[in-house]
Amino acid sequence: MSEQKNGPSTTSRRTFIKYGAVASSFFIVPRHVLGGVGYTAPSDQLNLAAIGAGGKGASDIRNASVKGRERVVALCDVDFSGSASASVKEFPKAKLYADYREMIEKQKDIDAITISTPDHVHGPAAAFAMERGKHVYVQKPMTHNIREARLLTEMARKNKVVTQMGNQGASNPLLGMVQKWVDSGSLGKISKVQIWTNRPVWPQGYAMPKPDETKKPKDLNWDLWLGPAEYMPYTPNLHPFNWRGWWNYGTGALGDVGCHLIDIPFRTLGLKYPTDAECSVGSVYSQMWTADYNPEGCPASSFITLHFGATDKSKSPIEMTWSDGGIRPSHPEIIPADHDIGGAQSANGVLIIGEKGIISTNINDSSPMMPKLYLSDGTTEFGPETPDTTEPEYGHQRKWVDACKAGFNSPEHKALTSSFDYAGPMTETVLMGNLAIRSYMLRRDNAKGQKEFYGRKKLLWDGENMKITNFEEANQFVGRTYRKGWQV
Repeated sequence: MSEQKNGPSTTSRRTFIKYGAVASSFFIVPRHVLGGVGYTAPSDQLNLAAIGAGGKGASDIRNASVKGRERVVALCDVDFSGSASASVKEFPKAKLYADYREMIEKQKDIDAITISTPDHVHGPAAAFAMERGKHVYVQKPMTHNIREARLLTEMARKNKVVTQMGNQGASNPLLGMVQKWVDSGSLGKISKVQIWTNRPVWPQGYAMPKPDETKKPKDLNWDLWLGPAEYMPYTPNLHPFNWRGWWNYGTGALGDVGCHLIDIPFRTLGLKYPTDAECSVGSVYSQMWTADYNPEGCPASSFITLHFGATDKSKSPIEMTWSDGGIRPSHPEIIPADHDIGGAQSANGVLIIGEKGIISTNINDSSPMMPKLYLSDGTTEFGPETPDTTEPEYGHQRKWVDACKAGFNSPEHKALTSSFDYAGPMTETVLMGNLAIRSYMLRRDNAKGQKEFYGRKKLLWDGENMKITNFEEANQFVGRTYRKGWQV
C-alpha cells in the first residue's frame, strides 16, 4: 500500500477497488446500499498499528482509527498491564507485541503506524518503519536529537511515505488568524518573539533515582523500554512519565511543549534554521559541587535565545527567547494589565512583537486560547474562544490517515500541517535549545585536576551542515550513542 521509491511492489487494496470497479461497471452497486451511510469497505480500510498503546498513544491510535472507519491490526507496548490495557479492550482483534521490530517484520499487512513512546524511541522506531515502507505518525518531538530529525526528513522523501508529527495544534484553524495578521503587515516590522511555559511539571534538575530491580513491575519489559539508551538496571520513577527530565530518554520542557509553542512563530513567520543559540540555566546547576548536580538531567529552569535570518514572511532578523520553569516575560505595556498573556493565568504563551503591535496567543496548548492582536493605536482584534471544529485534536490524525490513503504525491499529503518536510526543521530548532543547555553544562579538567565549566558560550550554528562552528565539544550533542541493535 505504501508507495515505494522504485515504484509499487504490489497492487494495493484501494487500487483494486478504484480500477476493478471501472472494469466491471456494468454491475456496480453503490457502497452505501451494501453497508449503510458512512460504511467503509474492508478492502478500502487502512491497516493501522500503534507503537506505544497507552497514555497519549491510546488517543493517537483511537483518533487514527476514525471511529472504526480504519482497521487497527496490531498494538505494541512494553507493558500492557498499565494504561495500554484500554487500547487492548478497544481493539480486541489487534495482535499484541512487546518489540516493534518483531511486529513490523512479522505482520506484513500493516500500512501505517502511530508512534507514541518516550522521546528516545521516536527516531529508531520511525526509521525502522519507514525503511519498510510504512507511513508514520510520530508524537512530538519528532526525534530525540537533531541528527535523527534530519535523517528522518530525508528518509521520508526517499521512501515516499506519508508522515505527520503529533503537534496537533498545528491543525487548529485559529492558527490562520495569526497567519493573517502576520501576512497583512498589521504588526509592521517584526523583530522579536517571546515564548514561555510552566513546564516542567515533573521532577527534574536533581540527582538520578537509584536502580532497584526489586521494584520492577512484573509485566514491564525494561530492556525494550530502554531501547537505544545504554543498559542500566531497572530504575523507579522513570517509567511511565518522569523519563522526560533525563537526557538519555527525554528532551525536557522544550521537547514536551516546545513543538506546540515554537510552531506558532516558526510557521507564521516562515523561519528556517537558527543562526546561533545561547542559554542560561537555573541555580541548581550552578551549585556544581553539590550532590544535586547531574549533567545527565535537564535543568529545573532555563532561558534560551535563538536568532534567525530574514525570510519571505519576516523581512528582518528575528530574536526568539524561550523560558521554562515558570519564568515568563514582562507584561507588555500595550496589553491591559488585567489581560492574561498567552494562556490562562499566563502559564504558557507566545508573543510575536512588531513595531506597531503584538500578537498574544497560546492556541497550541491543551486548553486553546483565542489569539489576540493588540496595536499601539489602541486597536484590538480577538479570535473566538474555541475553534470551529468538533473533531478530536482538530482532525490531526484523521488528516494523516486520509493522506496515507491518497498517497505520497497527493494534495492531501501536501496539505498536512506537520509532515516531516516541515516538522523536521522545526524540531531541529526546538532541539537547538537543548543542545545549548547540554553544552552549557560541559566541564573539563583544569590545571589543578578539578572539574570546571567551559563557560557560557554563544553557539554559532551551521544549519545546513548540522554543526556548531565555534565550540567543537558541543557537536557531540547533535546526535547520540546507540545501544547495539537500535541504531538510526
